Amino acid sequence: MLSFVHGGTVSEKYAPIAVSKGCVVIDNSSVFRMHPDVPLVVPEVNSEDISTHNGIIANPNCSTIQAVLPLKAIDTKYHIKRIVYSTYQAVSGAGRYGIEDLENKSKEEDLKKFPCPIYNNCIPHIDVFMEHGYTKEEYKMIEETRKILHHPDLPITATCVRVPVVNCHGESINLELEKDFDIYDIRMLLENFKGIIVVDNPEKNYYPLASKANGNDEVFVGRIRRDFSVPNGLNFWVVADNLRKGAATNAIQILENLLNNS
Repeated sequence: MLSFVHGGTVSEKYAPIAVSKGCVVIDNSSVFRMHPDVPLVVPEVNSEDISTHNGIIANPNCSTIQAVLPLKAIDTKYHIKRIVYSTYQAVSGAGRYGIEDLENKSKEEDLKKFPCPIYNNCIPHIDVFMEHGYTKEEYKMIEETRKILHHPDLPITATCVRVPVVNCHGESINLELEKDFDIYDIRMLLENFKGIIVVDNPEKNYYPLASKANGNDEVFVGRIRRDFSVPNGLNFWVVADNLRKGAATNAIQILENLLNNS
């Protein structure tokens, strides 16, 4: 078994070669994620898809991974009608140069990664812009969520923002559900779902923070509350370490599943 973490160009060329030699490839690039014959897997959510692989298993985008755990917990009982994503993504998701741009307080002429200074800024631009006005990062979240949850026509919109935080992505997720819900039951569904830790006591200023999620493998969920602007609306806040659960840990969990079922 091999894990590819060197980017799309390398994966596209060498993953099929590895498969032809009898290897199973867990690929962290975006090249194969939306291929119909390649499972896109978050083990807590759709581990059953692993068995459908033809030699390649795709690791989803970091921002998608942390979102789909609470979505799956809720969708199983209440059925999601629509999703609105707003992400607040750390500079580590852009690699070493992204971190340097922040830590060096880089000015426009000295930037190594971002199109404008990230220090003291929030940049509503992750990856390239596409013809329809969305960025590729936003498109990834929309299409990957549909594939992982097995809801190919689920209405989803997304705005992805880079923020001046070194590590751990935050996400505000707004849902419309197909039926009414009890907020206590939503909390219980989340608390009992593997890989989720509920951190939700606003009276004590207790909610998920990047500084607390850093270095952990779990997905932290809080600010759980009704959205009174629509029928059956729900809001919550999600934070996770994008380098661990958003990348390495998820790939290891896929590998462990493969080994345990081989």
